[in-house]
Amino acid sequence: MSIKLATLAEKTFSRIEHGDGDLELNGAAGLDIAERGEVTFLANPKYTPQVKETRASAIFLNETEKIERTDIAVLRTKDPYLAYTRALRLFFPEPKFNSFVHPLSSIDESAEVAADVSVDAFVSIGKNCVVESGVKIFPNVTIYDDVKIGRNSVIHSNVSVRENCEIGENCIVHNNATIGSDGFGYAKDENKSWLKIPQTGKVVIEDRVEIGANTAIDCASVGETRIKSGAKIDNLVQIGHSCTIEEDALVCAQTGLAGSSIIGKRVILAGQVGIAGHLRVGDDAVITAKSATSHDVENGKIISGIPAFDNRDWLRSIAAFRRLGEIARAIRDLEKRLFKLEKK
Repeated sequence: MSIKLATLAEKTFSRIEHGDGDLELNGAAGLDIAERGEVTFLANPKYTPQVKETRASAIFLNETEKIERTDIAVLRTKDPYLAYTRALRLFFPEPKFNSFVHPLSSIDESAEVAADVSVDAFVSIGKNCVVESGVKIFPNVTIYDDVKIGRNSVIHSNVSVRENCEIGENCIVHNNATIGSDGFGYAKDENKSWLKIPQTGKVVIEDRVEIGANTAIDCASVGETRIKSGAKIDNLVQIGHSCTIEEDALVCAQTGLAGSSIIGKRVILAGQVGIAGHLRVGDDAVITAKSATSHDVENGKIISGIPAFDNRDWLRSIAAFRRLGEIARAIRDLEKRLFKLEKK
């Protein structure tokens, strides 16, 4: 696919500072691997030296970044990374698929499946399910009874969608994810044995949600677990029963949420974050990697550590921690000097 520089600038909300608008571009790549005919970008100052060596024909730069080269077209934009992402989407549009139901799929006669869907081999669709227009279901997907899947969603191989769950429009569920598995709920009986609590609720996935491979989202004991519109969930994430993840939250790999927690709008949970149960993480908060919290987090707060606290305080604490040996030696030296003074 070939796109002229002028068209690329228009589609990525950029302006041409230098270069021929008729220049043909056929791809996008990072500074270190881009070839002639491709566009690249600079967003992190760490990679500035690579600008001198890149073989790309065009580059997205912010409004202030200087460039000495004159042999590369320059596209100015407020956010080079966002412009580059839009360029990638232009060069690599979502693949089209043909409407098709494989003869080796199993669809219950009570299910309502739109005519323009793609259902691959060994897909099982249960009773009273609704599969709307434009849905693509890859091989070996299991969809239990009473499930609804909204328009243009994509369900990759080996996904399981449990009974009564709902998936909205334009969602992507990646391989081996499980939607609606039983919540982890038990009560201790008179003999101190664990009695399983019935898990009768469901999971509701709203529109434009992406769920990574091998992620598990548990249903509620009663009521629902809800993932709201625009949320993005990475691979290997565990979301406990009755949790709510609000609009445009970002949950990175190996994060675990205990039951009944609420993750606010646009929150970022970095890799391997732990969230205790019945907590609220406020809108726009950030919890950095390998951190864990057992308390509510205020809107806009950035926290780190175990237990997590204000990120700036945590950075100062880590700086002090690295000097603990030096501080201990200084204290011992002071004790010796004080002891000598006291003996005089």
